[in-house]
Amino acid sequence: MTEKIKGSDKPWLKHYKLGPYPLKKSLEPYPRVPMHKFLDDSADAYPGQVAIEFLGNRIKYSELRTLVDKLANALAGLGVKKGDKVVTVLPNCPQFIISDYAVSKTGAALVPCSHLHKVSDLEYEIGESGAETVICSTKAASRVLSVKDKTKLKNVIVTSPMDYSTKEPEAKKVSGAYQFKDLIAEHEPKPPQVDIDPEEDLAYLSFTGGATGVPKGVMLTHYNRACNVYQFMWILEPLWPGVKGKAASEIVIPISHSWGHIGVQASIALGMRILLVSDPRDIRQAIALMKEHRPLLVNVVPTHLMRIAETEVGRLPVMFMSGAAPLPRETFDAIKRDTMMPVTEGYGLTECGPITHANLSCFSKITGFVAKEKLGIGLPIPDTEVKIVGLESGEELGAGESGEILIRAPQMMKGYWPTPGSGLDNGWLHTGDVGRMDEDGYFVLEDRVKDMANISGFKVYTTEVDEVLFKCPGVAMAASVGIPDPERPGSERIKAFIRIKEEYKGKLTADDIIAYCKDRLDAYAVPKYIEFRDELPLTVTDKIFKRALREEEIKKMKEQGVLK
Repeated sequence: MTEKIKGSDKPWLKHYKLGPYPLKKSLEPYPRVPMHKFLDDSADAYPGQVAIEFLGNRIKYSELRTLVDKLANALAGLGVKKGDKVVTVLPNCPQFIISDYAVSKTGAALVPCSHLHKVSDLEYEIGESGAETVICSTKAASRVLSVKDKTKLKNVIVTSPMDYSTKEPEAKKVSGAYQFKDLIAEHEPKPPQVDIDPEEDLAYLSFTGGATGVPKGVMLTHYNRACNVYQFMWILEPLWPGVKGKAASEIVIPISHSWGHIGVQASIALGMRILLVSDPRDIRQAIALMKEHRPLLVNVVPTHLMRIAETEVGRLPVMFMSGAAPLPRETFDAIKRDTMMPVTEGYGLTECGPITHANLSCFSKITGFVAKEKLGIGLPIPDTEVKIVGLESGEELGAGESGEILIRAPQMMKGYWPTPGSGLDNGWLHTGDVGRMDEDGYFVLEDRVKDMANISGFKVYTTEVDEVLFKCPGVAMAASVGIPDPERPGSERIKAFIRIKEEYKGKLTADDIIAYCKDRLDAYAVPKYIEFRDELPLTVTDKIFKRALREEEIKKMKEQGVLK
């Protein structure tokens, strides 16, 4: 009997192609460079190219570098030095990108916090990082200032997201804070000269896990993130002549999140024009930019595609790159029917740089030569080791078998803050995600270990239930979770939360959905309860917040005395 192919065999190397074009099997040795070098190189090569387009305003690469150098000088003047941490609490706006590279030039590490963070979140992340400087929006200023006395915070720099739009409103003064634009106006473009060790010095301290528990600080060195930028660029290498300094990318995701952040940084490394969506939940703005500018790439999460699928935008020669959560097949099919382009799905985690997988079979559409499309998160990117292990045995499994995904790679984090190596098992990261690999090395993401439901001893992947729900006519968005079964301690029941399409409201019932599921799921996996909602809760990165739904149900059951 032939032994099954495993991840340790790296079968994906045979399929490193973009259409008919072969791709390198390894990118070693990776250049040891600080992150700001990518911007400096593009500013040298494409000074007149537009780097950022934001609400009608355009910033060229030469102008962006000048703004970065001025801010780096200003930050140094405020005492920011190598080894420090600088927090950003900014929405999607050019100021985030300016701050990113300016902080790099000071030798400090950027701590990107969500603009939607509550006071308690900011107190925790600013406090844990030990940051003394925060760059925030005027909207977030009161929240930031309220934690000043509870942290080491000394400098607060405020900016309006509109400061770099065509509107440019008058600066709103905030007592006790510096103005972003004033600092830039007052300083020369002379960044401090700092000796950075890319393999040791932190570029980013990103907090992650807020949707699944207490956030952990992920330590990424300049080398870790630079490796991932080169790996992202690798996907497009055969197309570089038509991309570098010419093409556009659209970022719909919050750029404070690692998936949006790497999209910006890879675009800058390629000298692309970044179309920055100011509000990631404003699908109309996102679609309008796509139709006007026809970007090559559009970075999204599945909930964006669910909303776009409802809009029917028509044929568009753009490549959607979806990440951060599993993409339902129904949504993939709807987008492909509408735009005549498939969606490329990828995978990664903040701890992994963040990207570890890319679906080259779907991406090949842009070459004009399409191999058979394979759905899923695709192949591990160069120099990335991946294996599937049994959830209970911990032993490596073969192709077609489901288990936990483990990853080891050069873009992998240095460890969880503040201890190098923490969170890693001999360099391997236990992702907490369940998936499987086929014999060609293509991976499919099935569920989070924590989202799996236990129904009378049967393991149910809630994402498989979601897949069926999405196919039910009239369902716009869906999320299923396991909730405690009060009649069988230790067991659970499936409850599904549904947002119905407008034209189906009042026509689609809970019984209709349950009956639909009974024909397509094992009896134990069929939802016991259905709840209709106008909106489903989302995380700060626009993923459906399953943990919040589950916790709401458990709280409700306890209040009703159904559960102790």
